[in-house]
Amino acid sequence: MVEQKIITAYTQEAVDLLRQMIQIPSVSRDEAAVADLLQQTLQEMGLNPHRHGNNVWCVDPKFNAQKPTLLLDAHIDTVKPVSAWERNPFEPSLEGDILYGLGSNDDGGSVVSLLQIYRHLIQTEQAYNLVYSASCEEEVSGKNGLESILPLLPPITAAIVGEPTEMQPAIAEKGLMVLDVTAHGKAGHAARNEGVNAIYKALDDICWVRGYHFEKESPLLGPVKMTVTVVQAGTQHNVIPDQCTFVVDVRSNELYSNQELFELISSHMQSEVKARSFRLNSSRMDLNHPMVQKALSLGLQPFGSPTLSNQALMPFPSMKIGPGNSSRSHTAGEFIRISEIEQAIKLYFQLLYGLTL
Repeated sequence: MVEQKIITAYTQEAVDLLRQMIQIPSVSRDEAAVADLLQQTLQEMGLNPHRHGNNVWCVDPKFNAQKPTLLLDAHIDTVKPVSAWERNPFEPSLEGDILYGLGSNDDGGSVVSLLQIYRHLIQTEQAYNLVYSASCEEEVSGKNGLESILPLLPPITAAIVGEPTEMQPAIAEKGLMVLDVTAHGKAGHAARNEGVNAIYKALDDICWVRGYHFEKESPLLGPVKMTVTVVQAGTQHNVIPDQCTFVVDVRSNELYSNQELFELISSHMQSEVKARSFRLNSSRMDLNHPMVQKALSLGLQPFGSPTLSNQALMPFPSMKIGPGNSSRSHTAGEFIRISEIEQAIKLYFQLLYGLTL
């Protein structure tokens, strides 16, 4: 196993790189500069990086097609800084054990920690190949992110998705489907008894969304959750609206595909329903998977995550685990603790060293 002094050195290098990343604005779809930094850093480390768009990745130099392949993925993009920031979100500020800065927790801590794991493990003999990817557009579930490079990678057997989970393994994750719903009525003068009010028709469907409970509930993820998040209708006070549109945010569990949910929801609606995409399905890793069993042997507690990540794009088993706390993500004053990065590097080693897939 890795000595503490090596973990300490890796932690310092990881923090130095993270501080450089924080200084570079890398909002989703505008990550070129931070991708440049990572590409240059990987080149200086002698890791022979590949790049497609703003995604940067490395493949195990001892790659053996007869072995299974483990992907280590974390995303380099951030959300836009919220207005409540009292610090400069792009100025890394270290106070004791705490490093402040946009993207420090989500998802820079995982990016730099997994890189150190990759660097070390490719120098050892493992029963699997390693691929490290620093992907873009995760915060917007963009098609130019991880999804765009999966066909360029070797066949992947399983993945670690670095996200702030306090180094507890998320082995299931809710999916996402966004529905645009349109109720159609007939315009008329509000002073007379004429027209068909599209708002009233939409209200019936909105009430159904609010009150409906899906039959299948997941032990890890609970029930499917639907929420109406946007409503728009009307042109002026004296005109009966002939159209009312609303948006439904659907968070699926692994017991339904998004296509199945769409068909079920549509069958109950009198309004017209359109899905923006079916691609972000829920996922779950089997409890008997070797990676889950290794996590259990280390005393970790598998759980189901309500938040979306690159797991939704992976057609292979994946575990979401990384330093930091999800509650800090997207907040003013976002931070990560240096001790969390150190703990992550140590725990990643314990989880992956000697692993058999």
